[in-house]
Amino acid sequence: MTETHAHDDDGGGESTFTVIVAAVANLGIAVAKAVAGVISGSSAMLSEAAHSVADTVTELLLLTALKRSGKPADEEHPLGYGPERYIWAMLAAFATFVGGAVFSLYDGVHTLAVGEEPGDPLTSYVVLAVAFVLEGYSLRTGLKQARGAAARVKAPFKRYLRYTPDTAVKAVVLEDSAALVGLVLAAGGLLGGQLTGSGVWDGLASLLIGVLLLYVAWVLGRSNAELLIGRPLPRSARERIRAELLESEHIVAVLELTTLVQGPDEALVAAKVDFRDVSTAAEIEWACERAEQRLRAAFPAIGRVYLDPTPGPLNSPGP
Repeated sequence: MTETHAHDDDGGGESTFTVIVAAVANLGIAVAKAVAGVISGSSAMLSEAAHSVADTVTELLLLTALKRSGKPADEEHPLGYGPERYIWAMLAAFATFVGGAVFSLYDGVHTLAVGEEPGDPLTSYVVLAVAFVLEGYSLRTGLKQARGAAARVKAPFKRYLRYTPDTAVKAVVLEDSAALVGLVLAAGGLLGGQLTGSGVWDGLASLLIGVLLLYVAWVLGRSNAELLIGRPLPRSARERIRAELLESEHIVAVLELTTLVQGPDEALVAAKVDFRDVSTAAEIEWACERAEQRLRAAFPAIGRVYLDPTPGPLNSPGP
């Protein structure tokens, strides 16, 4: 069995910057929304404040994920710490659910049941406008990174965002997109209350914000769960890996191929390979080495390759 490994973390700094931008923006926005919510008496504004607090906590957890997962492999963790980012990212999705969705849904139901007296919405409108600009800048930063990454792997943007193992950037893009939609909903609730004098519109806006955050939490939770359980490389990549292995004149068949995504820039490949019976031990060793080099050239994200020489079914010894 032969093995080679490498660590490629070129996108780590870019992901960290994207998350920091989002965290700073959300922290300031959360405070402003809370003040505006108290002044205006708007439940939708308070829900948006909870939304921004949840997003800030999420980004802090994502920063922890990026830092912890970047630690090099050691004796206790020979395959590295890459998957640890998905544990922290899962906690971030849970923070979005508890800190944002649950509060918004509760506040919306409470407002519809008890009612509220709309206050002066001017401060809230100003805060919403400033928040829209800041959230838009944060979203632009995340989209720029995501589009660049999608272009590098030659994948459509939507497909890349759905399947990317860089869940930190995915979280920023989804949460900032949800934040912009939430701001529009909050503004609609304020305007409806101002025009009708009823707090029903504000309560409905709060409920819709809660549903929106439930969706974001579910999408992020599902993505991280898939990666924690263990997700292979895409089918097209697996087919190309198999073809690259069969390029060797000494390899007759790939009996079993296993791939595992370990992080945004790291994947593991393990294969049971049937070599020609007439190949010498030296030829098999060099065939493995050259096969690993070809795989690494074709897929720079492949950090570890394990090839196990295995006799094929036709070569099995008799009874």
